Amino acid sequence: MQTLDVTYDTNKLTQYAQEGKTPIILTDGKNTAIIAVADAIRPGVTQALERFAHRGINTIMITGDDQRTAEYIAQQVGIKTVFAQTSPSQKAHHIQQLKQDGHRVAMVGDGINDAPALAFADVSIAMSTGTDVAMHTADVTLLHGDVTKLMHAFRLSAKTMRIIVQNLFWAFGYNILLIPLATGLFIPLF
Repeated sequence: MQTLDVTYDTNKLTQYAQEGKTPIILTDGKNTAIIAVADAIRPGVTQALERFAHRGINTIMITGDDQRTAEYIAQQVGIKTVFAQTSPSQKAHHIQQLKQDGHRVAMVGDGINDAPALAFADVSIAMSTGTDVAMHTADVTLLHGDVTKLMHAFRLSAKTMRIIVQNLFWAFGYNILLIPLATGLFIPLF
């Protein structure tokens, strides 16, 4: 492997990272170029995370991105806890640790690197715009990759659980009252 002596502006690299961009250095040994790529924050994400916070749901970012890039994105959307520069196994470890600490964990991911963490979460949610591996690992797949639909999914699951509990209450009540009647326990013996 050949080592190239490349000169570039490290201040520019730092600036890109602080702006939430990932700098990529390209060189042919004579010429050097820096390309900065960034993920766009999806519309409605900030509002969705605010709704989660209002309901007492804590949001944590676990990403393989550079620490400065991750902190910039987290600051833009209002996330306070960030684990950056994590490998797939480290993501899974963070999920396991949160569960061991007594938290119920829902993991949202869209990539191959998210699959191990999705597998360990109590509830795993994939984006349909993500990889097939993430979608096959997840319990739920959101169509169109729309994060704002997460709150709808949480409300729907809460409403479903409420209906299940109500149905169980009425079923047990019905059986407790009517099974003795059906067996003749309330009929006086002569």
